[in-house]
Amino acid sequence: RRTLELIYKNKKSIEEIENIIDIKLNNICQLSIDISNLGIYIFGDNFDGMVQLLNKFENSIDLVYIDPPFNTKGSFYYDRDITSTISASKNDLVAYHDDMDIEEYLEFIRERLVLIRRLLSPCGTLYFHIDYKVGHYIKLILDEVFGSENFVSDIARVKSNPKNFSRRAYGNEKDLILVYSKQKNKNIFNDIRIKLEASELDKLYKKVDSVGRKYTTVPCHAPGETSKGVTGSYWKGMLPPKGRHWRYSPDKLTELDEAGRIEWSKNQVPRVIKYASEHKGKKIQDVWKNYKDPQRPTYPTEKNMEMLEMIVQQSSNENSIIMDCFCGSGSFLEAGKKYNRYVIGIDKSIISKQVDENRPSLEGIEVFSLGEGR
Repeated sequence: RRTLELIYKNKKSIEEIENIIDIKLNNICQLSIDISNLGIYIFGDNFDGMVQLLNKFENSIDLVYIDPPFNTKGSFYYDRDITSTISASKNDLVAYHDDMDIEEYLEFIRERLVLIRRLLSPCGTLYFHIDYKVGHYIKLILDEVFGSENFVSDIARVKSNPKNFSRRAYGNEKDLILVYSKQKNKNIFNDIRIKLEASELDKLYKKVDSVGRKYTTVPCHAPGETSKGVTGSYWKGMLPPKGRHWRYSPDKLTELDEAGRIEWSKNQVPRVIKYASEHKGKKIQDVWKNYKDPQRPTYPTEKNMEMLEMIVQQSSNENSIIMDCFCGSGSFLEAGKKYNRYVIGIDKSIISKQVDENRPSLEGIEVFSLGEGR
């Protein structure tokens, strides 16, 4: 495959990174992981933690969501009573530092992406949560490691209320989620739908039948001619209009008509009846407006739980293995447990470990330590 490449100082080749991984893998003392448990939490550097996972989980993880440091050049503090994205008090505990040089940061991310790709199953998906200051660099690195052909989506998430700062710039109320598959068109995608609100149903379904059911109608035909096949043939003595074909086979249309699901106009034009009660919901688009960050997070930069639950349902199945190797608050692990996934979390922050151990929802997850965190 050919793709554009981002060049920066001290960048290793993929082969060099793989060699480092293999050397570490051959020299580590393997953790005794029991996969019959609900999941695991590894306290330590996530590069070493993912190396530890290779023997049991290579090509096995269906979903990885990560919300890594955004290269903000700041430190994130934790107040046991009031938590904020970046605490103003230097007297609070440090949750983590985010102060690498850009080249160091990009290589830090790239090395971990190589491991993530190895751990993902053939139907696996990566959700990479980042901001727009470095997102364009990350996109090029993801294209390089995963292949540009495996790009799935670029999602804009509205993270906060509109800003009103005095800077000579537009207000920033969104961040970015880049989605990649391990293999093109093989990724799990369950097509989770959003339930329509009452006002939307009223707008779409304006008719009411004799028993009070709200409905609308759609043409019996659809764009595109059929030169061969039954959807281009006669039904009720008529052909579909020029340039179109029947939406269903003539036999199916007859079945719908006999069931009272075809409405005939005064001019004897048939239309299929669609009831509001049968609507499966609207497809989720690539602008997420309803997943703003919590006002009082349990950990700095904690993300919206409903968003994480949707991602879990969308891109994994029951009993899938899922992972967050920058797991922070453990919210993604909680979302995974709620929907019966085997969860894997990794973080080197002692604050993350303490927060996650105090989450009742994460009870039953086995904790391993690779040494002291920083």
